[in-house]
Amino acid sequence: MKKILLFILTSWLCLNNAIAQDSLRATTNFKDTVAVRIDTSYWQRSFSGGVNFNQASFSNWSGGGVNSIAVGGVVAARALYEKGKTSWDNTADLQLGYVTQLGNTRKAADQIILISVLGHKIAPKWDLFISGTFNTFFAAGYRYDKLPADQTSLKVSNFFAPAQFTLAAGIAYKPTDWFALRISPIAPRFTFLADQSVRVRQDAVTGLYVLDPTQKAYGVDPGKSVRTEWLAFQLQAALNKNLSENVSLSARYQIFTEYSQLDNINHRLDLILTAKISRYLNTTFGLIALYNKDFSSELQIQQTLALGLSYNLSSFRKKKDPLKATDPLPGRF
Repeated sequence: MKKILLFILTSWLCLNNAIAQDSLRATTNFKDTVAVRIDTSYWQRSFSGGVNFNQASFSNWSGGGVNSIAVGGVVAARALYEKGKTSWDNTADLQLGYVTQLGNTRKAADQIILISVLGHKIAPKWDLFISGTFNTFFAAGYRYDKLPADQTSLKVSNFFAPAQFTLAAGIAYKPTDWFALRISPIAPRFTFLADQSVRVRQDAVTGLYVLDPTQKAYGVDPGKSVRTEWLAFQLQAALNKNLSENVSLSARYQIFTEYSQLDNINHRLDLILTAKISRYLNTTFGLIALYNKDFSSELQIQQTLALGLSYNLSSFRKKKDPLKATDPLPGRF
């Protein structure tokens, strides 16, 4: 319950920032245009949130089945400051979902990603920038398979276990409003492990997972709570484009590696495809693909498909017509 309340509070703060009344105009999916007082702060904001719910129940059903309830929330918020050659872009991508079956509740989706980028334009399509990227989970995560016979679950993650913060500096190529490529030859990363009970290992003989306090977890050595990678390189590519009037695509791809471990390159792809069904309903396909030897020797994939209620609000303006608001989250980098 505490983690759900944390998700609601974080989402509310994003919404409160998104609807602050210093925008020229704002669009929502409830009313086409909402007029508010004139913008004098050089800020533009957007917020997109959705709640998805799924339920199934069976009574004397000869075909069999399991009663289940699934609920999840997704929030994407952005605040962009632009004045002259200076820009400050801040985004938040949040997810949290649970599934209950036969009285057992399990986590179905969980993500916190916060990105802040301060840039200075040096050419029409080029910026110098520094950025900070933070990611972790809202709640504890568990394994339910490949466990000893007397164990039904094993904790493998938690809030701030792990958490990663990457500070990057470099040059960005931005040929359009919907694509950006950032190259960072300087990108130190800090990995935090606040919960030592997520240290587990897989037995080489039985293949079962067991708790092991002496095991390295997420790259953090036993007995330590922080791992620092000072000399590192990072590349980020971000795309956010409306494929049609009712379909939008948001994708972010990241490469990270220490210069001393070029054989251990981390790859991460975040993709969200959203299709608007009506003013209040949309369907969302989400994909996270992660390859990081410090987390797992195999490719990790999280995929979600949801239909639910949505709420969008944006004060972003078209560059050619600053008095007219665009769709939510244009070029969310």
